[in-house]
Amino acid sequence: MTDLRETRFRAVEVDKGGSSSEEVVQHLREMIHRGELQRGDRLPPERDLAKLLGVSRPTLRAGIRSLAAHGVLQSRQGAGTFVVDNDGPPSLDSSPLRLMAALHGFTSAEMFEARRSIEMAMAGLAAERATGDNMASMAEELAGMYASLDDPEQYLVHDMHFHQMVAVASGNRILTALMNMVATILLDVRSKTVKHAKDLKESAEMHRQIYRAIRNHNSEAARSAMRDHLMLAQKAQESEEPDQMSADDSRTKEGPKKR
Repeated sequence: MTDLRETRFRAVEVDKGGSSSEEVVQHLREMIHRGELQRGDRLPPERDLAKLLGVSRPTLRAGIRSLAAHGVLQSRQGAGTFVVDNDGPPSLDSSPLRLMAALHGFTSAEMFEARRSIEMAMAGLAAERATGDNMASMAEELAGMYASLDDPEQYLVHDMHFHQMVAVASGNRILTALMNMVATILLDVRSKTVKHAKDLKESAEMHRQIYRAIRNHNSEAARSAMRDHLMLAQKAQESEEPDQMSADDSRTKEGPKKR
């Protein structure tokens, strides 16, 4: 972690009619491109940085929030604001995609199709690149799935972690970030319906097939196994949703309870 010399910063220039918070974002991005801001660097305190950039503190906060949403900056309670510094995949905020889904009416089928396209590619790459440590992590989550067949909510946790381990094994952080963004939205829905899951054993077996294909360095088999699994997951989620809706409808028909 490096504390930055304040001389690196200069007042932002706001174009006529532009947003000063957008200029803050652009200014900090340019500093990263020039290498003046690097991974792990801690920004000056808010009061000092706002003065250096010539903007108000609310404007600075808006710019920092925007960069944090894109996985560039990270605010730590009591420690300050840092340029992200981790070896994992870059994190993309799913909020913009959620907003687009609401505005344009993205369907669950479209979301699953996007997820299949991304995860099939990652499974193929994982079969080419997975290390012994990667396989050990996948095996641990696979064992967790079999151990929680009677606990759908815990099963879903291991399921999610398994896919993340495949993503790490793919070695492509861009695909991983995109996958996590799409999968997070689908996971939010599934977490509300998974309690109605009827048979998780078939799902676990499909994860085992993905694991075996990756372990055997068979890219085509890994892609095929991932496709089959995600198509099953889509059908499972669709079959679970009516049960939830029926329960909601039942409560609605009962009407409000009398006091």
